[in-house]
Amino acid sequence: MAFANSAITDIIATTIQSRSGELADNLTQNNAILQRLNSKGNVRPFSGGNVILEEIMYNDPNTNNANSYSGYEVLNIAPDSPISAAQYKISQYADSVTMSGLEMLQNSSKEAIIDLLDGRMQVSEARLLNRISGDLFLDGTGNGGKNLDGLGAAVSASPTTGTYGGINRANWTFWQNQITTGVTTTPSTTNILAKMTEAAIKQIRGTDKADLIVAGNTMYQLYVNALQAIQRIASEESGASGFASLKFYGGGTSADVVLGGGYGAQETATYMYLLNTNYIFLRPHKERNFVPIGGERQSINQDAIVKLYGWAGNLTTSNSFLQGLLTT
Repeated sequence: MAFANSAITDIIATTIQSRSGELADNLTQNNAILQRLNSKGNVRPFSGGNVILEEIMYNDPNTNNANSYSGYEVLNIAPDSPISAAQYKISQYADSVTMSGLEMLQNSSKEAIIDLLDGRMQVSEARLLNRISGDLFLDGTGNGGKNLDGLGAAVSASPTTGTYGGINRANWTFWQNQITTGVTTTPSTTNILAKMTEAAIKQIRGTDKADLIVAGNTMYQLYVNALQAIQRIASEESGASGFASLKFYGGGTSADVVLGGGYGAQETATYMYLLNTNYIFLRPHKERNFVPIGGERQSINQDAIVKLYGWAGNLTTSNSFLQGLLTT
């Protein structure tokens, strides 16, 4: 197809392409959970397949052969394969950059078109980053089930029911996350610290423990109020990155407490997620990690072009019972 300035379509394509890596980095910097996963090397691209597989190890008490014995006692060698995989859908996200023929004529120089693109890309990128970051707190059922499977699915308020990662939690207790309730909100300092300690203890397995606590608006405020009488303990790692962050020490746990709420937040205000991020992963497709999708598109009856760029992947978990939710 002919455009007012055919060279401009190449400029648009190369500009989007050059920003792809920066946009992928900005996603992890836009969210405290993803920043932690990135720092741990838990942003792991996958190369293909119709689902994303996450290998898991679990204990089936019906086939566990580990036992003590004496002398010539016959040992149990019944087959046991405590390795399986959870499977997650591939969620797709996209946004667009548009430009009319008139705008191409008005900005026909390379410098002018890049300036125009820069502003539109910033708006478009912010929309896409904020959408994915917000969906990280939801359960994946939004938009007709096309959203990624966020913490609402991974760390459920009803952990004994439903299917997550293809595994029925009612049948497999190892796939049920921990839940602690009973946080009182009036007065605001009544029991939040005690309940955080109670929740943290449930998730300790040897050296495994929660390392990141993501709090909704109400829960973060309760924790801050509980620290008013003592010197607040700021988190060097998360706080230095610009996130509202404190530190929690209790129940053998040392974890950053970050605000997952704030303006326009998707996280439930009365939720506090206690996460062991050793077992949580962001899995983008290596060929669809904020890259252009196809070539330019032009309407048959409009003097305008559209460029799409997108992301595909999901948030996955390889261990559920070491994740926890604290609520009222």
